[in-house]
Amino acid sequence: MTLWSALARLNKVLLPSIHKSPDLTRLNALQKAMVGWKMFVTYRHLDELERKGQTPLDGDQLPH
Repeated sequence: MTLWSALARLNKVLLPSIHKSPDLTRLNALQKAMVGWKMFVTYRHLDELERKGQTPLDGDQLPH
């Protein structure tokens, strides 16, 4: 598991889902920062998977 993979999983578990808000233009500064952080980590994670030749559907293999 890479750093970006771990951060992506932590974001999913710890940070709230803001995308369900009816109007994203009305987010406060903290919510905008969270959306930006989640996007940054997601793009880095996808870039890491691409370098490994994987797709997001493949993901990281969990140890048994």
